[in-house]
Amino acid sequence: MDASLPLLVAVPLLGAALLVAGGRLMPRLVAETVGCAVSAGTAALALVLLLNCSPPFLEWAGGWTPVDGQSVGIVLTGDGPGLGMAALASLLTLAALAYSWHYFDEPPRGHAGSFPALLLLFQGGMCGFAIAGDLFNAFVWFELMSVVAYALTGHRVEEARAVQGALTFAVVTSLGAYAMLMGIGLLYARTGQLGMHQIGRGLDAHGRPDALVLAAFVLVMTALLVKSAAVPFHFWLPDAHAVAPTPVCMLLSGVMVELGVFGVWRVYGTVFSGPGGVPAPEFERALVVLGALTAVIGAVMCWYQRHIKRLLAYSTIAHTGLFLIGIGVLKPEADDGIALYVLGHAGVKAALFACTGILLDRYGSVDEHALYGRARELKGVAVLFVLGALGLAGLPPFGTALGKSVTEEAVGSPLTVLYVAASAVTAAAVLRVAARVFGGLGPRPEGGSGYETTGSGERPETRHRLSRIPDTMTAVPAVLLAGAVTVGVAPGFAKVVAHSVNETGSAGVFTSVHWTPAGVLLGLLSTLLAGALALLVTRPKPFTAPDRALWLRRLQSGHVGDYVAWVLVGTTVLGALTLPGMLGG
Repeated sequence: MDASLPLLVAVPLLGAALLVAGGRLMPRLVAETVGCAVSAGTAALALVLLLNCSPPFLEWAGGWTPVDGQSVGIVLTGDGPGLGMAALASLLTLAALAYSWHYFDEPPRGHAGSFPALLLLFQGGMCGFAIAGDLFNAFVWFELMSVVAYALTGHRVEEARAVQGALTFAVVTSLGAYAMLMGIGLLYARTGQLGMHQIGRGLDAHGRPDALVLAAFVLVMTALLVKSAAVPFHFWLPDAHAVAPTPVCMLLSGVMVELGVFGVWRVYGTVFSGPGGVPAPEFERALVVLGALTAVIGAVMCWYQRHIKRLLAYSTIAHTGLFLIGIGVLKPEADDGIALYVLGHAGVKAALFACTGILLDRYGSVDEHALYGRARELKGVAVLFVLGALGLAGLPPFGTALGKSVTEEAVGSPLTVLYVAASAVTAAAVLRVAARVFGGLGPRPEGGSGYETTGSGERPETRHRLSRIPDTMTAVPAVLLAGAVTVGVAPGFAKVVAHSVNETGSAGVFTSVHWTPAGVLLGLLSTLLAGALALLVTRPKPFTAPDRALWLRRLQSGHVGDYVAWVLVGTTVLGALTLPGMLGG
């Protein structure tokens, strides 16, 4: 046990309360300094606990320990994956706060601490979800994350687009939360327990899985897949990214979506993986199918975007599909690879959004076409943007490359093709943006399908367009990219990550994680393919292909009723993919 584990949640929540209470009295500089200090302190605590979590430990909040095997208290789990995600959430929150230092318009008088307070609340919710050891409190932190994310997405409440994006986010993710709560209710009715491990043991003691177990699994997984933005639960993510402030996008794509994937891995491994849960072949089929669909649609839609923030959002969706495939094959090596992949992706994607925020505040646009050739003078930002694209492609020595190569070896040849293709297409889209915006390469793009959001006419997030880029706005993406490289090259880091993951989720099976010649070659291949695709469309006489994705664009209608319908379709598909083997078994 470690009594400091609850502080991972308490410290950011108390920091947020301090900023709200004292916001009318403290100047903006003090409020932002307090926010950074609280976030940094929580990150340091998470890292200290992470280095001392072998073997994993539990903490019963308030001392409510089980009696005769029965528990009513709140259990927190201190293991490698949970503490690792808490550390990642805390570090990215610190990066977002540092990036937004004197970044936005001057806040209204008496509200200097409102934005950093919201970010600290978001951090507290993410940390709580990462270390939650029982399903109900995971739901509580799930909801805290969502509620704060609604407010952050619609931070510019005076803009109708921001309110609409936040409302869509709220409705779709709330629907997922209701599904999770109903699933928890079914599991509690069956087992009388809320702790994840206790529920798993209760299901195993009851015997073979039945319709109640299937319904509970589908409902809980629906909620987590909505948070992961897996297809067809994904529609809220591009709409939210298009209107959310840049620091919020860094957190949404850098860690919140990954927490949904982490939740799928955690809940299946502790609740549904036993003989009374969902058989492994059914889980594998469901996640591999949905993951492949997510990777393909995310990559295709990423390629056809001109709104840079939406392009990066679809890139996140595509890589989420690769994450789901990796955990779906139920192999320790794949779990290790995905853990490294997530860490590298977080740094790369947050850095790309940070660079996009610079374009918005310098030129008042995030439209690839409107920005053609206008950012030639931002050479440092161009280098960071290209490096981010190479990280998405999986170029060694980025951590994304190491994680992808380990996962590719585990999933096998057919799925490896998908990993290479999805990473190449998403990286090519980012390289295309860099070539056009920072280099003015190729003919000026024109036209559109009429079903795309352009990104022109956006209002900068600063009081005026920036004539000089603050050092913090370039230092943060540089540090994030350096962190993504460190994941791949730091001596012993990959081994420590793999040991933590295996100790928690692989039943004592420990694997060796390292660079392999095949993995390096595949990383180089995906990078070369990305470069070739970008070159095809930015050369003087570019290759132009017909817009085959028009019907996919029409699905992203912006109507929340359509998105709710797709959530119900996704729930049905998940149940259909899981049902046959359970009935036949």
